[in-house]
Amino acid sequence: MELNDWLAIIGGFGGLKAVRWGVTFWVNHKTNARKEDASADSMEDENKRKQVDWLEERIAQRDAKIDALYVKLRNEQSDKLAWIHKCHELELQLKDAEHNRCDRPDSECGRRIPPRRTTLIKDKEEKKNG
Repeated sequence: MELNDWLAIIGGFGGLKAVRWGVTFWVNHKTNARKEDASADSMEDENKRKQVDWLEERIAQRDAKIDALYVKLRNEQSDKLAWIHKCHELELQLKDAEHNRCDRPDSECGRRIPPRRTTLIKDKEEKKNG
């Protein structure tokens, strides 16, 4: 192959531009590879950032849901405590009513003497006499 043959082949491939492209490729192929690697790394970092943001958002949503559940739990607990207090008050009133029951038959309700008052009256009489 002579020089004319080489020039004909190069001319067929695009002439001076083909030579320029070949030289540029041969000189810059490592630089281009580094640029492509950097671009790929950048895309991977961006994907990781997006994934972290998504996970943080999910955690925030779950925290809000847990907070709402705790508020509901505390409300239920306070409601339960209120019912317990009411129940205890009613039990105390029942005990007081049992203690103040009338020992006389129904026909003598006008002269009702509850046991507690009898004790109080006896104590007052003993203090007066004593």
